[in-house]
Amino acid sequence: MARPVRFNIHPKKPDIHDNIAVASMPEGSMGEGYFATKIESVIGLARKNSLWPLPFATSCCGIEFMATMASTYDLSRFGAERLGFTPRQCDLLMVMGTIAKKMGPVLKQVYLQMAEPRWVMAVGACASSGGIFDTYSVLQGIDQIIPVDVYVPGCPPRPEAIIDGFMRIQDLAVNESLRRRNSEHYKALLGTYNIQ
Repeated sequence: MARPVRFNIHPKKPDIHDNIAVASMPEGSMGEGYFATKIESVIGLARKNSLWPLPFATSCCGIEFMATMASTYDLSRFGAERLGFTPRQCDLLMVMGTIAKKMGPVLKQVYLQMAEPRWVMAVGACASSGGIFDTYSVLQGIDQIIPVDVYVPGCPPRPEAIIDGFMRIQDLAVNESLRRRNSEHYKALLGTYNIQ
């Protein structure tokens, strides 16, 4: 007995014109056969669309991140196709879940092993502020040991919130000056965390 076909009885023809998004080009001068812009704009555009996240997931927010990476929400459409599990190849540290005080030095070491420029996103209430765990053993926010660029609220946050936080990191990456990391203000910020 043949099994009845339930799906794809009337397949739709793909229309690629509605499904392809092209990154907008930076400001510059354009003429016949040339386009000139600032090198900062080109590097910012490249950084924005090729962030390599390092997921540091310890509890339930990690499950929400898995949903964010899956096909329904598909974080890879923002240029984060490659998840890295080695800090030397990543530039976005996504801390998700409860961080115990014993885990603090490990998290800081992972942050220090990342190459500049590096961004940090605290995902969920536990990574942002300790969450419901106001105890002696839980770190009350990862900003006590490493600088944080974007906080994503929620317990646990929905995949849409994680995507929104990722888009805020993209905004930081595209607009950051190449000289910011060498500025006295940035060095003073790292100095408050005892980072040379």
